[in-house]
Amino acid sequence: MNRIQTLFQNKAENILNIYCTAGFPNLQDTETIILALEKVGVDLVEIGMPYSDPLADGPTIQQSGERALANGMTLPLLFQQIESVRKRTEIPLILMGYFNPVMQYGEERFFRKCAEVGIDGLILPDMPLHVYEEQFQDLFSDLNLSISFLITPQTPEERIRKIDELTRGFIYMVSSASITGVKEGISAEQLAYFERIRGMNLKNPRLIGFGISNRETFETACKYASGAIIGSAFIKAVSNTGHRPALASPTLAAMEFVQNIRGAVAKEAV
Repeated sequence: MNRIQTLFQNKAENILNIYCTAGFPNLQDTETIILALEKVGVDLVEIGMPYSDPLADGPTIQQSGERALANGMTLPLLFQQIESVRKRTEIPLILMGYFNPVMQYGEERFFRKCAEVGIDGLILPDMPLHVYEEQFQDLFSDLNLSISFLITPQTPEERIRKIDELTRGFIYMVSSASITGVKEGISAEQLAYFERIRGMNLKNPRLIGFGISNRETFETACKYASGAIIGSAFIKAVSNTGHRPALASPTLAAMEFVQNIRGAVAKEAV
């Protein structure tokens, strides 16, 4: 059992997963932001690996990746940052990204390096299920790495059942057929989808992502799943610090953002 599995074993609801882009807004912010997020009550941190062609991401996360790459972020540097921060925290850490950089690094070499530096799980949206099952499932088990696959409102039940079978950790439940980004609330159609998936009685916990941006949408998502993932809204919060003198530090902006989501829980942790 790794840190992700332990988290879900010990906490069944109101789990907050924050997505942050590695090397954004500044190259060395990865570690300080992770530690700040843990301090204010985030349960799980999803670290985005910057990539030039992010298929599922909207403009906000795309731009954060472009800036991180311009800052000089690379996979070897990211592994160094993770190794450093892991010495200071036991918060579960997930790497999220696309399969091309993994292939360029060398798939088995990449996965072994993840385990070596203290990564607990991966989200690779464009890695086919059959590739994982045929080539990497045994390796993930040997390395004690979790893997999370995505489902959407259009995912057929047969595929959802297969994803539930292969998942080690949690299922990433995409809230709508769209790219990442802040949306205007949660629609009745989305609620019906959440209800339908909840009624399937899947064995893995679920986190809802895409369009979760504030306390209201977070709390709504938590009614239908174990928790939620917030990405674009968080990226916007830490990227706007230069326009707010009181929040000149991305770390302070990160902490304030979580306090607004968590409310009293986060304030007590500061």
